[in-house]
Amino acid sequence: MYAAMSSRKPSMRGSAATALMLVALAAAGCQSAGPVGELTRIDTAQGSNENISSLSAVIARNQNDPEAYNVRGSAYGRGGKYREALQDFDRALQLNPNYYQAYSNRALIHRFMGNQPAALADYNKAIQLNASYDAAYIGRGNLYRKAARVQDAFNDFQKAIELDTTDPRAYHNRGLIYQQQGQHAFAIEDFSKAISLSPDAAEPYNGRGLSYLATNDDENAFSDFNMAIKLDGKIAESWANQALIYERRGDKAKAAKSFGEAVRLDPNYKPAVDGLARTRA
Repeated sequence: MYAAMSSRKPSMRGSAATALMLVALAAAGCQSAGPVGELTRIDTAQGSNENISSLSAVIARNQNDPEAYNVRGSAYGRGGKYREALQDFDRALQLNPNYYQAYSNRALIHRFMGNQPAALADYNKAIQLNASYDAAYIGRGNLYRKAARVQDAFNDFQKAIELDTTDPRAYHNRGLIYQQQGQHAFAIEDFSKAISLSPDAAEPYNGRGLSYLATNDDENAFSDFNMAIKLDGKIAESWANQALIYERRGDKAKAAKSFGEAVRLDPNYKPAVDGLARTRA
């Protein structure tokens, strides 16, 4: 469900310092990850040792099943065992050179390991094999976005959306680009769509809240930041965003407390460090 732009105005206007803080928060938000994990549709629990042992037993019974290697490779990726994941995806592709899902999954592992050229080559191969595979466009779009190839990233997210993807990352990441360009009405629509597809993810609430804040809709922004904290209280950005609302309201004590929680969660998150120094002073 798309959110409408509110006509309500904040009761207090932020200072120049607060405006600068908003810019910093928005810039930091534009670098955030998508709202859900990027390995193909497997639950986080599937990265457990117990589940990997079960998948290994399946492979032992049928060592020529590319799908089994792809699934175990995804599980290894979820568990942070990237070298093992690469080996499984390599094996899956040896058994089935046209396995576009394995190319897309291997691309993500290459990206996590810092091998961006290999990641791009794998995403390109997945799309060559299946031009309608939305996950590959979303993955490649993320790769482009982090490389500051904004238009290429936008085109890939747009393509995934044109393919009627139900993956919230396409909308979330397109929303980040709209937000970066100051097109907040479009950004709010995209974040709202991402929320409708993944209502338990905190990140799109943070994104939408920042765009509400940029349009001086503090009430809706505050509601979104609070929801982000409720869904996942371990994200520093959420606390810093909430603190900014308190600061705009002139409540420095509450702002400092929220900035302090953000710093505790991530001592290197500069918007929170700067905000804490400002509100404590």
